[in-house]
Amino acid sequence: MTETMTDPVTVYDLSDRTQIELTGADRIKFLNGFSTNDIKSLQAGGGCEAFLTNVKGRVLAHVFVFATANSLWIDTIPGQETVIINHLDRYLIREDVQLNGRSQERGELFLTGPVAAQLLMLDPELPPFGSVTREAFGVPLEIRRADILGSPGFLLSVPRSVVESTRHSLLGIGCIAGSAEEFETRRIEAGFPYQGRDISDENLAQEVARTRQCISFTKGCYLGQEPIARLDAMGHTNRELRRILFDAGSDPTPGASLRSGDSDDEAGIVTSVAPLKDPTGRIAALGYLKTKFGRADTRVRLLTLDSACYGVVQATS
Repeated sequence: MTETMTDPVTVYDLSDRTQIELTGADRIKFLNGFSTNDIKSLQAGGGCEAFLTNVKGRVLAHVFVFATANSLWIDTIPGQETVIINHLDRYLIREDVQLNGRSQERGELFLTGPVAAQLLMLDPELPPFGSVTREAFGVPLEIRRADILGSPGFLLSVPRSVVESTRHSLLGIGCIAGSAEEFETRRIEAGFPYQGRDISDENLAQEVARTRQCISFTKGCYLGQEPIARLDAMGHTNRELRRILFDAGSDPTPGASLRSGDSDDEAGIVTSVAPLKDPTGRIAALGYLKTKFGRADTRVRLLTLDSACYGVVQATS
């Protein structure tokens, strides 16, 4: 790892994220049967973004999957270990698969910035969801690329006992400490959904607007495939998650109803909100919008009693 750097790299403490390791000879075939993306095609050091869905094609979990020579790792938001393990365990019969919860053993830091890859001594061509093992500061790092904030970012999985010392070491060579609030703002600006806020088990997979990143329509059968394929054949969903930029002075809150900017037609609902860290005073948000209101530059209006607060739909990433 490089000793100094001149360009800023921000480190965020995401040490409560869920980490689950699947081992056993049947792990790839097994997880492929529950994932919307193609797990069978993953080589060691590769990975993907995916949904785990129920039989109705609704989202139970939004995950990253990273492959090593001997295991698959599921990585997602905090608090999902029991939910995911219980879901998968229901279908284990005679398969050689072990579901190992690692969230109590391992924590994670997230690095992003212009020279983050250089700092971590990574191949500049490391693709999204590529992973490697490095040692730095006397600590073995499992480095996994995940562009959560819309630019190259890297999850560093380390033993939980050394999360804080590793963070301090990174700060010591010039990394900047990022806050949870800042991370949330950048996540929303990037349009990256969060399970439990922007995604629930009421959402069909395509509604989350991560179809290109998360769903393979050429892989084999999996739980929930039929309704997902049927919806794809229809050509569109009735609603999708979108980024919305609200005017200064607006006060959107999660759960707030949205109307058309030009009429009283119901348009959708807000799911996540964060003020931008710039002088404009504008508010970034995510929300589900009906198809007719989901196009970029469409104006929507907060349903308020005392004043009209407007937002503009942003282009999808």
